Amino acid sequence: MKKVAFDFERIGTLSDFYKMAQSQLELPSHFGNNLDALWDCITGDIALPIEVKFINMSMNQLETFDRLIQLFEEAAEQLGDDFSFEYYLKAVG
Repeated sequence: MKKVAFDFERIGTLSDFYKMAQSQLELPSHFGNNLDALWDCITGDIALPIEVKFINMSMNQLETFDRLIQLFEEAAEQLGDDFSFEYYLKAVG
């Protein structure tokens, strides 16, 4: 199973995420840099099985990237054992 981790200490905007996702998830060249396009690629274009983790998220990023997190959770629900998703908060202190 391929494993991909997105480190949110290096991601500040959705644009940053899309740039990283393009290479890490090996999205097709026609990827449209929006949530609908990301959904289409995750559910139809990327190689499965895959495990995706969002790491070092701050509380603010949970709000900022809420729709992105929901998309990955829904993909995990729809794709079952072929797609795993988890996110982790940055350790404080």
